[in-house]
Amino acid sequence: MRQDERLRPVLDTEPAKPPALVGAVWALLVVNTLGSQGAQTLISIPQSVYQLITMGSLVIAFAIALVLNPRFTVRPNAFLLILTALLVTSLVSTAPLEVGYGGLFRCARFAMFIATLWLLSRWWDGTLTLVRRHIRVLGAVLVPVVLGLVVAPGLAMPDVYEGRLTGALWPFTPPQVGQYSAIVAGLTIVLWLGRRTTGRNVLLVAAPAVALLLLSYTRTATLGLVVGIAVAGLSLVLTTVRARRFVVATGMVVGLVAVALAPLVQLWFRRGQDDEDFSNLTGRQKVWDALLSEPRTAYEQLFGSGLSNKTFGGLPIDSSWLAVFQEQGYVGIALVVAMLMTLLIAAVLRPPSAARACALFLITYCIVASYTEVGLGDASPYLLHLTVAAALLSPVTTPTPAQEAR
Repeated sequence: MRQDERLRPVLDTEPAKPPALVGAVWALLVVNTLGSQGAQTLISIPQSVYQLITMGSLVIAFAIALVLNPRFTVRPNAFLLILTALLVTSLVSTAPLEVGYGGLFRCARFAMFIATLWLLSRWWDGTLTLVRRHIRVLGAVLVPVVLGLVVAPGLAMPDVYEGRLTGALWPFTPPQVGQYSAIVAGLTIVLWLGRRTTGRNVLLVAAPAVALLLLSYTRTATLGLVVGIAVAGLSLVLTTVRARRFVVATGMVVGLVAVALAPLVQLWFRRGQDDEDFSNLTGRQKVWDALLSEPRTAYEQLFGSGLSNKTFGGLPIDSSWLAVFQEQGYVGIALVVAMLMTLLIAAVLRPPSAARACALFLITYCIVASYTEVGLGDASPYLLHLTVAAALLSPVTTPTPAQEAR
């Protein structure tokens, strides 16, 4: 072995060419975050089987990533460092076992999730490779939703969810369908604004995704999509004529819709709810008030009570910020804020590009969704979205021949 081979540092500043199996690892990470609870499916499968699939996918993803990167060669990354600090906080909060041994299991899952991301960071190169992979994987996730709608429309839009689109083949909830649809549609449109994909792909990919989003009646995902595209589009206004025309045209359309179709838009957003349900965010406010009024020790205020199933009093918390406060305390909230601010500052300091626009879309979407969705403090699709943003904001480098040979 040559001397320069022996002295090669553990941390590389330039990524090697990603192997084909990196895409498989990413797909397995997405499967791990799909969840296992939702509406009734066409084929009744025990929840334990769904959990075995999702948890098994994470173990396989970590194993493959370790085989691809046996020396744990990683890229220095502030986003992953903050996530690692959040994991340490989770371990500290869970150690008293207030949430039982299930909290330790969730910490172990979170640790494996973050370790896999560290292993994959070797191939973060600031290009659009991971964005396209993310669109393909989430698009594949939506295929069973479409098939379920065709095969069993009654199960796909059940009365228990007020006729909102769910998963009839895999137990996706309406918010999940809305989230995946919004991300697929948004990233595809942003790529088109940045002249990195064609109008044909917008029609074939983004348009069906928007249709699924509307059928899911997910207000948070819809708002996140609109605000995210607006921020991403404005970031490209000075660089592409297409983005300038899109922003102007969209503004005009939104103005016309707001005036001419305001009653229909209001009807869609209210989803048939009365004033009390609408103002209480479908009962969320009552859970939030009860959570905030719960007595806590100084230790619990700082570190929380440990990773749980994101419920309080048997009801879903449905807020990333309150879930983090409940589970990881003020320290966890500070770390989540630092994580988001780090990504935002990195995006603002980058020159305008399609990669930066996609990163801004993902960051904006996650911030908007964090108000009524959980996921910023534990392994979740939202952390995968932010991981894509972090990869996009990595320095663009070209691998050397020696790195490509490794």
